[in-house]
Amino acid sequence: MQDITSKELELISDALTAEGLICKKARAYSKTLTDTELSECMSKLADEHEQRYCALLSLIGG
Repeated sequence: MQDITSKELELISDALTAEGLICKKARAYSKTLTDTELSECMSKLADEHEQRYCALLSLIGG
């Protein structure tokens, strides 16, 4: 595996921040929505963003 440049690390860091925020918001919405279908949709969305977050984190050895 090639070394990650400082610019790539900065971009990954920005993506981690975005994915983490989206995941947290979607998870919070899933817990507050009264419509079961929407709640499940938000939960699934949160899970998908959490997977992306973990994948990005693994790129930097976290």
